[in-house]
Amino acid sequence: MQKSNQPLIKHIPDFLDYCEVEKGLKDNTQKNYQRYLQKFTFWLKLKKMDNLLPHQLTPEHLWEYRLYLSRYINPKTGKPLSKATQNYYLIALRAFLAYFIARDIVCIPPDKITLPKANKSEKKIKFLKLEEIERLLTIVKPEDKLTARDRAILEVLFSTGLRVSELVALNREQFLNIKDKKDLELGIIGKGNKPRTVYFSERALYYLKKYLSFRNDNKKPLFINFKKTNDSESRLTPRSIERIVKKYALLAGVPVFTTPHTLRHSYATDLLTQGVDLRTIQEFLGHSNIATTQIYTHVTNKRLRDIHRQFHSGRKLKE
Repeated sequence: MQKSNQPLIKHIPDFLDYCEVEKGLKDNTQKNYQRYLQKFTFWLKLKKMDNLLPHQLTPEHLWEYRLYLSRYINPKTGKPLSKATQNYYLIALRAFLAYFIARDIVCIPPDKITLPKANKSEKKIKFLKLEEIERLLTIVKPEDKLTARDRAILEVLFSTGLRVSELVALNREQFLNIKDKKDLELGIIGKGNKPRTVYFSERALYYLKKYLSFRNDNKKPLFINFKKTNDSESRLTPRSIERIVKKYALLAGVPVFTTPHTLRHSYATDLLTQGVDLRTIQEFLGHSNIATTQIYTHVTNKRLRDIHRQFHSGRKLKE
């Protein structure tokens, strides 16, 4: 192991390149790491330690940084960082430290950073009820290329449970032969370069076909920004999709927390309430670990409780 004569923060660009080339992480993951490490960089400068070398980083420094995150107040909201958000900053820092180990540069090992447990209340997922989903979808009347595109986006999100990054990565050529199909199985590469199959319902395909009937261009992306003329810039971004979902959520009068990920939660929740087992839902969502999928068990727990209250004969027994 060698000691680096470059400060910690000077290694961040090389770390991001390492994530791309050797770890094979997607661009949005790199951007998240970069954004979360900016907080660490800011803290180092705040403490006048921006020249700190990797081997000079100590457990005491890590503890001070954790205290900083714990006590940080967001100037826009006036609220502290949630435990889950603190975890994101620490996960990025842990990955950064792992980079030094991989590069044989002396540094404190990443396992010195333990993650705080998130509060159970923070783990509660937000989803839409079926009648709210219906209101959201039907508020969009596909009468032109923009509304047809937006309706197709909403229908596909609910039909497939795709992550927004997976949705924007779809290409038009994947849907060339859907004219006479009533449903579709499509192989995609999801989070962590993990392949899985997603399923498009007859309803979702209907609105996709309607949207594609308005397309008279040769652009590669499935969902495009019609205002962009350059093919490389025409693909809708995750932020654009979020704005589209938010726009129609407000028009439909469904909860303001609605995002593309809310539709993914709603998709999984709907499957659970219909009796689909957790392992199958894990495959649908592309979760590597069943523990991730278990956040949806609150739905079945509540449903089983209500059934138990309604039908269990114990209440009929004499005292």
